[in-house]
Amino acid sequence: MGAVTLTYSETSKGWPSFYSFIPEKVIGMNNYLYSFKDGNLYRHNTNTLRNNYYGVQYSSSISSVFNIKPLEVKLFKTISLESDSAWSATYNTDMHNPGGDLLASYFVQKETDWYSFIRSATHTVNFNLRSANGLGDVSSVDSSVAAAVVLTFAFNIGSIISIGDKAYHGNTPTFAGTVVATTTNTITIDTTIGGSVPPGGAFICYIKDSVAESHGIRGHYLEFILKNGPTENPSASAVELFAVKSSMFKSYP
Repeated sequence: MGAVTLTYSETSKGWPSFYSFIPEKVIGMNNYLYSFKDGNLYRHNTNTLRNNYYGVQYSSSISSVFNIKPLEVKLFKTISLESDSAWSATYNTDMHNPGGDLLASYFVQKETDWYSFIRSATHTVNFNLRSANGLGDVSSVDSSVAAAVVLTFAFNIGSIISIGDKAYHGNTPTFAGTVVATTTNTITIDTTIGGSVPPGGAFICYIKDSVAESHGIRGHYLEFILKNGPTENPSASAVELFAVKSSMFKSYP
């Protein structure tokens, strides 16, 4: 955190808020707060433009942590906001860092809450955290076209793998490519973006796209930061946040 302005509350007997503006001098007079910046005098809380200080627009943010039963590893599945508006969110755990992020548009209003499932960061791949799904051993590989390598299986793979999933091969998984097509017993992958063609007989697993999957993220705790600003709230209307909740359960290895 860079330089901030702290405020003291007589009610809470503590320092509850941090502000982005850095005044040269602050004084209270006649129930108003005044500050000086670059030789100019400003009176605070006198207009409807929120989080704008000395001509610079900022966002409101709140950070906290879910830390129930801190000795147990948990799977965090959702974040819900008891609020009159959606916020954007970033989060991480001691096992997923970086964990991931949610745009305000990802939240859907259900009854009185704004709800979204937790997804892991797109670039985070940790097979020890069980975010991959096994598919099986490939029986033959047609790699005549790098952008459309066809992997054939000796069984019906059903519909468990989808276009956009990331395919990996080997006991120590190596990225093979992105799935671009499927049939009942084949998948076609594009290996041109950092992928490698798997050999015949290799074990294939896959990871869902981070926006599409709902595995959640694991950890002893979940730290999160909520943000509300011009991107999340273009109208700059007043926003109230009453509570932040998460659906979680114990993770069994």
